[in-house]
Amino acid sequence: MTNAFLKRIAALGLGLGMAAAIAQPGWAKENHGEDTKAGAFIGASAGAPPEGIYMFNQAFTYQAVNRGPGIPNQTNAKLNDNVDVQGFVFVPGWTFLGATYDAVIVVPWEAVSVNFPQGAGQLGGAIARGLDDPYIVPIELSWKFGDSGFAVKTGLGIYVPMGTLSGAHGCCIADNVGRAWWTFQPELILSYLKDGWNISAFLYYETSTENFKDGFQNGDIFHVDWNILKTIGKWTIGPVGYYVAQVNHDKPTAANIAAGFGDQGTWNRVAIGALVGYDFGPVSVSVWGADEVWQHADGNGTPTFVSNNQFNNSSWKGWTIFMNLSYRIWAPETPPPEMKHPLVYK
Repeated sequence: MTNAFLKRIAALGLGLGMAAAIAQPGWAKENHGEDTKAGAFIGASAGAPPEGIYMFNQAFTYQAVNRGPGIPNQTNAKLNDNVDVQGFVFVPGWTFLGATYDAVIVVPWEAVSVNFPQGAGQLGGAIARGLDDPYIVPIELSWKFGDSGFAVKTGLGIYVPMGTLSGAHGCCIADNVGRAWWTFQPELILSYLKDGWNISAFLYYETSTENFKDGFQNGDIFHVDWNILKTIGKWTIGPVGYYVAQVNHDKPTAANIAAGFGDQGTWNRVAIGALVGYDFGPVSVSVWGADEVWQHADGNGTPTFVSNNQFNNSSWKGWTIFMNLSYRIWAPETPPPEMKHPLVYK
């Protein structure tokens, strides 16, 4: 259960903050995808580890193309997004309403590039590198229901806008990896954990504030990640996948539309893959890969540019490889066994 928890935390890689949101006709969008990388909870569970401080290192690559009714001439921009994460999990041993409490701090670093093909009316691309927005979870509560194997976890994550930013919009141009808004992410995790099984579903929902530089507000994002894993000895294997969707429309201002930032419209994607993990004892490692087998973007956005009525209704479709490495860096000292002295008679 401990390793499953660490894998879940380590997977909070958190990408795509500005990925491919370059301000180009037909492609421009303030945030062209989810703040939390779809599939971030894969390999995890609603379980909680023993008291201690845990550290994790995680890296992923997401390779994708842009598809949808708003793509000019049916050509595709290419996305290359790479993220490295360092983070900590704090389990102080507190309980609340029968639940185990923990807190998380995540610091992600991102390198992302977008290339626009010739013939799309857009040549070249853009590259951005730097500090992505830190992610904090001030409270998570995990309940285990006796020996039934069922567990539930809930919490609230927050993206703090401290990442690399520049420009009037704080997005969508080179050197922008962070985001000029706050994102709040409530989560609900349901698990069955017994006899080596980790069958889990992870539901989480991103809702963002207005861009504090230009007033644009992104639509909300809904996620469902899942895994059906079996641990045999030190090995863990099984199928995984996710569903992610933008469930409502963006809210651009008139100035946003004139500048090329229109409503992207709603979209959704489905991915299927597999995970393999190994428990070395002090260190747990897992790798999962998934391919987005289905994608859809509607055509009900607003024009990206008023002058030519050009839309940017689209979303990414690609594949992901995640690697997680997690370990405990501190545990409370175990008190020595109580000495029992024989009675002494005088």
